[in-house]
Amino acid sequence: MDGSMSFSGRAGIGGRSRQGIHAKDNLTAYLFLTPWLVGLFVFTVGPILVSAYLSFTNYDLLTSPEFNGLFNYTRLLTRDNRFAAAVSVTARYVLISVPLQLVFALFVAGILNRGLAGLSYYRAIYYLPSLLGGSVAIAILWKQVFGLEGLFNQFLGFAGIQGISWIGTPSTALYTLMALRVWQFGSPMLIFLAGLKQIPQELYEAAEIDGARSISKFFRITLPLLTPIVFFNLIMQMISAFQAFTPAFIISGGGGGPADSVLFYTLYLYQQGFSNFRMGYASAMAWILLVIIGVFTAVAFLSSRYWVYYEDEAR
Repeated sequence: MDGSMSFSGRAGIGGRSRQGIHAKDNLTAYLFLTPWLVGLFVFTVGPILVSAYLSFTNYDLLTSPEFNGLFNYTRLLTRDNRFAAAVSVTARYVLISVPLQLVFALFVAGILNRGLAGLSYYRAIYYLPSLLGGSVAIAILWKQVFGLEGLFNQFLGFAGIQGISWIGTPSTALYTLMALRVWQFGSPMLIFLAGLKQIPQELYEAAEIDGARSISKFFRITLPLLTPIVFFNLIMQMISAFQAFTPAFIISGGGGGPADSVLFYTLYLYQQGFSNFRMGYASAMAWILLVIIGVFTAVAFLSSRYWVYYEDEAR
């Protein structure tokens, strides 16, 4: 009995010592995580909770918030015509520019995947627009290119075509921003290129033996195997497009362009929050935008089961 008691005593001491070591390790880990946790709660979770509260208030940044219930949401959804215009403009921008951007990115990735000499330099050159596209300088340059005396009209002049102010015309202003979005194809292009390099060449060789042509190989081999990457790029670029702000702000001078033709959702949110000092109203707009993005993302995920092919599912 003494031996068993001695053994259990040593086991208890050993268990407590291991627990002490684990507790010390956990404390060290939390100490290293403390700066990140402070940043998370102070700069992310805190502002989110404050924004949720302010969306139910009348707040002008100068006086204390006054609770007004659902008034901001009711006004936005039933009485604000410019809000409806901003939703329409942003939806058209997303639904047209994002698919065009992905198609162009896949096209360029397919060309680069053919084993060109100096491939790394081409990748860097094509990725550069994605780094610069959201900058103020590029937005100013785009405004000059598509202005009445811009470079685009000069090219049209060589063909004897009289150009217009593409930025200043309501029917064409939004399409110039779509062109800018498509021009920022570098990021999805690199992801597509990485996916193309993962497709086994044996599949293409077998298809060639069967007499398959290039178009048939693309639609029967390349595209099905790339659908997970297409889905990823679609989600990321769609969320980014919904949040687009800088090009519309610079090109329209912050006013939304002629007849609100480039009144992006984020631009109208900025106007309400920082020009009209209606921060409670802007907070409600931010939460509605979150819901809109969530709905579009949910639809994409629900539809993915019908068109996204995962190799593991076929086994």
